[in-house]
Order: sequence, then structure tokens, then C-alpha cells
Amino acid sequence: MNNIPEVKLGIVAVSRDCFPSTLSEKRRIAVVGECAKLGVSIYESKVIVENEKDALKALEDVTANGVNALVIYLGNFGPEGPETMLAQRFVSVRGNSVMFAAAAEESGNDLIDGRGDAFCGMLNASYNLGIRKISAYIPEYPVGGASDVAGMIKDFIPVAAVRNGLANLKIFSFGPRPYDFLACNAPIAPLFDLGVEIQENSELDLLEAFLAHEGDSRINGIVGEMEAELGRNGNCYPAILPKLAQFEITLTDWAEKNLGACRYYAFANKCWPAFQTMFKFVPCYVNSRLTARGIPVACETDIYGALTEYILTVVTGSTVALLDINNTVPADLIRENEKVVGNYTSKDLFMGFHCGNASACLLKEGKKMQYQLIMKRNLEPDSEPNVSRGTLDGEIKASEITLFRLQSTADAKLASYIAEGEVLDMPTKTFGGRAVIAVPEMARFYRHVLVEKHFPHHAGVGFAHVGRALFDVMKYLGIPDVSVNLPKELRYPTEYPYFK
Repeated sequence: MNNIPEVKLGIVAVSRDCFPSTLSEKRRIAVVGECAKLGVSIYESKVIVENEKDALKALEDVTANGVNALVIYLGNFGPEGPETMLAQRFVSVRGNSVMFAAAAEESGNDLIDGRGDAFCGMLNASYNLGIRKISAYIPEYPVGGASDVAGMIKDFIPVAAVRNGLANLKIFSFGPRPYDFLACNAPIAPLFDLGVEIQENSELDLLEAFLAHEGDSRINGIVGEMEAELGRNGNCYPAILPKLAQFEITLTDWAEKNLGACRYYAFANKCWPAFQTMFKFVPCYVNSRLTARGIPVACETDIYGALTEYILTVVTGSTVALLDINNTVPADLIRENEKVVGNYTSKDLFMGFHCGNASACLLKEGKKMQYQLIMKRNLEPDSEPNVSRGTLDGEIKASEITLFRLQSTADAKLASYIAEGEVLDMPTKTFGGRAVIAVPEMARFYRHVLVEKHFPHHAGVGFAHVGRALFDVMKYLGIPDVSVNLPKELRYPTEYPYFK
């Protein structure tokens, strides 16, 4: 995936001038050695920051070596002014992230010359970060031995990748958000608070660009890729592939032409109802192909859905999906698959669904290029599928998953949720890109988070358990409201205090 940032770590040790700088140096060398054991590549600056001039030297050093995620390491108490000045100037560069960590004491036999007091120094560093209004990643417990700090640095990688990515992300949208899905409407001002650019375009702009790509010499090559991906049994409507290929090229060309100062991109595109009658296909399969390449395409002009997918893509480093939290699972289907369902209750289960935008790599054998059943029912009920062709129909493979969404509220405040669960290996007996999803205590989470806090129906789905990393990302981005699915022992603020 070339649409996500490459994190280039660097480490700078700092030292209060009344402590020996050799203590910080020795401890920094140990941290870098532990990073190597974890397979974490990190540039080791030899500059020890004791004063403001050292901070400038360190900044010049890490910048010259391409560092975009800097670990400021308190090997001892640390100089709170210079170290936070370094952080401030480093993060002023678009797409740079910074982390603070501190050294624990090493031996009860060396608490005179070998005591560094970084436990205390981290408090002052935090205070000075607040004075300077600097957002820095500070681990849950930011003080530890060399191996502990190396682990913290490894955890920093996805956090830095998301922040760096959002600072260089542009979301392209086409068409007004559909009236029938007001849930996809949300104020866009908070995007700028995150550093994300947004370019809103008309469906006419997209149609004009699409028509201009008719006969493009690249179409046949894309059609060949699609044929190989679908296979003989899955390519049920081969005649539609050239139009889909033409549309795929249209989108990627638009992005390359309009990226401007940004490096990464995602789409939020209107896909119905006029799309089918004007473009003569549905775009779901194209959306799935681009998403598999790390270029999320959210349907129904869901701008925050595209943002959510992009964050999940960066954190997981793999293909994600945007699914409706769609329908309950019938009792008879649960009984037929009780061994798979195990200890989950019916209220822990729901079906995730979308028309056909789940990428081929996420689907079980038997996936097929199909028509969109709902759109055919509305647009061409008495004829063979034509303008409703273009979805990828199939069941999603069993997997660990994390549900996630970052959303603007109606009053332009950012809120998010995170819930880990799994896709169960059981039949769905329905259509579209779909899965039976199990999330512990889903019913309570549904009522007291999704409903209570007015989240829309689209959920980002990452196919791994990455809740901790996402929680760290949300903290670093300064998201004030982050909800999770609480265990039954913990009560939501709006939940009944009386238990049946």
C-alpha cells in the first residue's frame, strides 16, 4: 500500500545539566539496542540536548536524516525548556510526530551517581508541553527500562503513522450527501482541526471526467486485472467490466491531478440513486478494489466514513471495510450454528452488510460480480440487470475485527468509538458483502454508545484487534469522547442502575 505514510523513527536523549550526560547517553544506547531486538529501525542521534543550542543541533540532525517520528528520551531529569522547544519545532513541520518517554532507575546499588530522576522529569516535561500547547504521544506508563521503552516506541509507530497521514490527507467527495441518509451528513470544520483537507465536488464533475476517459488505453489492462481477481465463476457480468475499469481510472487520475500539497487521499462518493441511471452501473466493485490498495472509498458521500477507513488502514496496514451495522441475526440461524456462536448471546450478534464494496481479499470462496438487488428492485424490476450491475457479492471470512468510527457531532465536536470482536464462520443466507459479527456486550454498546451518542449506521471494520492502538491514536489526536464496549461489570452513564 503506497497510500499510507512510512514512519521514520528517530531518538534524541536529553539531560539536565546538573546530571551527568553520560547517563542519558548510556541509557539511549541501551534503548536502541532493545529496539533492534524488536525489529524496530530507529535513527540514533548522537546529540545530547542539555540547552537550547543543543535542541537546534538535534533538530537539524534528525531532520537531515529524514526522521518524521521523534522519540525524546529522558535518560535523566531532562531540561524541560530545551526538550519541549525541540518538540515544538519538530512538530511544526507538517506530518511530524513526537513521543516522550523516560528512563527508570536501574539498580539499588547505583542511586547516587546513577540516579536520573526521569520519573520526576516527565512531570515537568508534561507541564511544559501544556504551556507550549504541544500534542505529544505519552505512553500509558511512560517510564521504564530499556526494553520497556523499546516496546513503547514500537507502540508509537501506528500512532505516528496516523497523525502523519492525516496531516497529509485529502478527502475527495463527489455529490451532495443523500437526503435519505442524513446520518452521512456532518460538519466538515473538524477535519481541518485534524489537518485533513477536503475537496467537495459535484456529481457532474465526476461524470464529465468519466466521459473524458472513454476509450482510455489503460482500460483493457484494468479489465484483465478484474478478470483475474474474479475468476471464471465469479465474473458473472463481463460486459460491465470496461465501464468499471474506466471509472477506476477516472478516480485515480482525479486524485493525482488534485492532490495539491497533500500526499495521501481517500474518497467519499455518492453512489445512488442518480448514479446508476447516468453512469449505467454501480461503483461498489471499484470501491472495493481501491480500498484493497489502501485508497478508501466510502459510499453515500460518507466523508467521516472515508476518514475512519483511512485511519484503520494505517493502523492495521491492511485492507479494511465500511459496513452497515445492519440487522439482527435470526434465532433459527443462531440455533443452526450454535457451535460457532459458542457463548455469545443473540444480543452480542449482528450482521454487517453493504451492497458489495467489501474487497475480494476479505471474502470467502464463491464471491461473484453481481447486481445490486435493492437498486434492481427499484430501477429495473421487470428486466434483466443492467444499470444495477457492479457489486461484489460474498461472505466475509472469519477474522478478529475492530469496529471503529471517528465522527463529527452536530455541534462540530469530534467523537469516536472502538469495539473489538470477531466475524463468525457461519452462513448469512443473504446478499451483498456481509458477515455475522460478534461483539461482547453489543446490545449495551448499541444502546448507550451508538444510539445515545447519535453515531451513524456506517462502521469502519479493521480485520485485527487494534483497539489499544486506536485508543492511543485518539488520545494523541485530542479526541475528547472515546467510547468502548464496556464489560457487564461496568455501567454506562445512561444505563439503568437497577439490574433485572
